[in-house]
Amino acid sequence: MTVPPPPQVPYPPAVPPPPPSGRWRPERVDAMPGTEFGLVQLRVEPITSGLAIGSLIAGIGSILASLLVLCFGLAGSASGWGGWVSGAFTLLSVLVGGGAIALGAVARRQVRTSGRTGHVRFTGAGLGMSGIVCGAAGAGIALLSLALTLVLQISV
Repeated sequence: MTVPPPPQVPYPPAVPPPPPSGRWRPERVDAMPGTEFGLVQLRVEPITSGLAIGSLIAGIGSILASLLVLCFGLAGSASGWGGWVSGAFTLLSVLVGGGAIALGAVARRQVRTSGRTGHVRFTGAGLGMSGIVCGAAGAGIALLSLALTLVLQISV
């Protein structure tokens, strides 16, 4: 009586993917030849760039400071203190606007160069561009408001 050979198992055995959890999701599972193990490559979720968010916040702050330049300049031009106060807020608005422009440029570069295999991928290029535009608009409005304030103060 002959004994039949044992059933053949495909070599290497198929490696089941790990169970999906809330945060880590496998992107690819590679079987390791000669073993029963596999190499799991996890998907790295994209992250919104903090620099882009900071750029947008600074740009909005620059616009708000430029509106203070206009308000204080118009309110104090007749009394003579409008030029000083609006000049101080103009300096603040231009500095914050310049910071928004710089942060936006760095954030756009960070988004453009991210995403290589195995590295974190950043998003937020639009936020960075919005920060650049808001920072430039805030600085421009502040400088024009200061010029208007000085013209009004000199003419009174």
